Parts: sequence; structure tokens; C-alpha cells
Amino acid sequence: MIIIGCDYHPGFQQIASVDNETGELKEQRLGHPESAEKFNRELAGQGRSIRVGMEASGHARWFERLLAELNIELRIGDAAKISAKRVSKRRTDRLDAQPILKLLLKDDFPQIWVPSGENRDLRQLLWHRHRMVQARTRIMNQLQAVALNEGVRCKKKLWREKGRKQLEAFRLAPWASRRREDLLKLLDGVNPTIAELTQALDQEVEKSAAAGRLMTHPGVGPLTALAFVLIIGTAERFKCGKQIAAYIGLVPLEDSSGERRRLGHITKQGSSMLRFLLVEAAQVAARSIPQWRNQYFHLAMRRGRKIAKVAMARKLAVRLFWMMRQGWDYEQLKKFGSNVGQPGHRDGVKSNTE
Repeated sequence: MIIIGCDYHPGFQQIASVDNETGELKEQRLGHPESAEKFNRELAGQGRSIRVGMEASGHARWFERLLAELNIELRIGDAAKISAKRVSKRRTDRLDAQPILKLLLKDDFPQIWVPSGENRDLRQLLWHRHRMVQARTRIMNQLQAVALNEGVRCKKKLWREKGRKQLEAFRLAPWASRRREDLLKLLDGVNPTIAELTQALDQEVEKSAAAGRLMTHPGVGPLTALAFVLIIGTAERFKCGKQIAAYIGLVPLEDSSGERRRLGHITKQGSSMLRFLLVEAAQVAARSIPQWRNQYFHLAMRRGRKIAKVAMARKLAVRLFWMMRQGWDYEQLKKFGSNVGQPGHRDGVKSNTE
């Protein structure tokens, strides 16, 4: 077997490889994509077993597809854990590839879960719709500013037929008029796109039984439910709700030593989109569930509204995790896990239901 440690960059990769049969060690720098593709195709043509290890990267989709096509085993590792295992304080591309190779040889490589190609493609649907909605919001805010500058404050009524005519009737200076015209064209163009993406999203949710069950929880809509299912993947990967909160980035930073304990803001690790959706959904849930409403206002008075929102989002994430893991809908959650978030119950689920 040929084992390769790869330090991946967007424009090139530094590799360190060992042939188990001969013990030969090689180091090489490969440009993207031509040199890397040529090297791996020639290697795969030898008919040998090949294993490649690399840190998780956000710009390596083409490389992963190439290795899958060539039947080369790829292991993707946790970058933070790989970095923690480095002994030398010096960092170069060459010195980064060597520790990855050593971890592979010792069978101590911190491999992470990698979603399937279908999962990744569906995430692109979620991200695309999310970004389109954000773009529409920015356009609408600019048009609201145009109306406010003309002394008109009608909020949502601006987007009705009467409000639109009023907006178009303002007598503006030439460039201000051009800006209004362009913004209205952009708004008219983005609305059909969002409607089409929403329809595709609803169709995907209908195919997912897990997402359908999550949607029975108050405040959880199709986008939040499908995003949770896709990003969490399989609930069995996590042992408890604390791990889910840490995975999403809803736990505080901690810098503790000895008797000193210091907590900071939340880590914000994981998917920023899922965190945003959970915070939005938790606010709706807090308005729908009396007990949550009381907890939210109590926290808001003690710690502030921002901290209260994040706390409720974490609570919602734990609930959705147990619904997903146990295959429950909201009514079953209330029946078997009615004390979610209460003291004396691990992650809010009674011990007899775990």
C-alpha cells in the first residue's frame, strides 16, 4: 500500500508518501489541478492500494471527486486535532504534510464524518435560498430607506400594490431615480427565484421523514428541519445533547485552569446557517410554548435578549436532536421527554427513554 499525507491548499498541495513494500519516502509539491490529477492518475494506474489523508478543507470538492473516480481511499481529518498533535513549533507546508503521514502510519489519524454527495448538493439548495433571501432583504431595506427619505413610513404596506405605486411615484433626482429603478428590477428578479427554490425545498422535505417529524415542533419550518437533518447527518454520531450544541457552536468558549474558570462568547463553530435558523426558530417557539416564553423573558431580564435567544436556540437544538435520534414527533416528545432542559435529566430526556 502507498500512504500519502497531503497538506492541501487552494492552489497546490504538498505531499509526503511512503511505499509500505519498499519503505521509500517521497516528498513532492503538486500544482492544481493539472499536476495533482496527472500524479494521482499515474499512481492509480499501478494497480496498488492507495490511502490519502488530508485536513478538512472547504475548497477540495474537485480533488475528492477525482480520488473517488480513481478508487483511492481518502481520509479527511479534524484540522484542530491534527494541529494539536504537532510537536514542532515550526510550520511550513513540508512540515505540515509529514505529521499527517505519521498519523496515518500509526493509525492515529483523527478522521471525521463526511456527508455524501447528495447531502452536499442539497446543502447547496439551502445555502442558495438562504443567500437569495438575504439579498432580497438588503434590497428591500434600501427601498424602505428611499421611502423614509421622502417622508413615507409604511413598513410592510410598501410591498403591496398601493405602496409600490407610491414608491414609484416619488419625484427623485436623476441618480436617486436610477437607483430606485435598479433596485425594483432586482427585487422583481429575485422574488421568482426564491419562490422556485422554496418549491424545490418543500419537495425535498416531503421526501425526508425525519424532517417531517421535526416540523411538528412549534417554530420549526421546512428550511430549519431540512437543514438540521442534512447538517447533523446521523444522530447516532452524537452521544448527548451537549455534543450537538458544541457541534453547532452554541457552547461558550472556555479558558480554565486550576481553580480559575473563564467562559466567553459562544464558539460559533459549525454551520453558521444552522445557528441562524435555530435562533430564528427558537424565537417563534418561545412565543408558541408558554413555558418557553416564561424562560425566555426570565433569561432576557437577567442576562439580556441576545443571550436569551442563544440559550433558547441551544435548547431547541437539543430537543430536535432527541426527536431525530428517537424517531419522535412533537407529541411523542411531550409524552416521553416532557422534562427537556430540566435539572435531573441528562440533556432533558428521562433516563427511561434513552
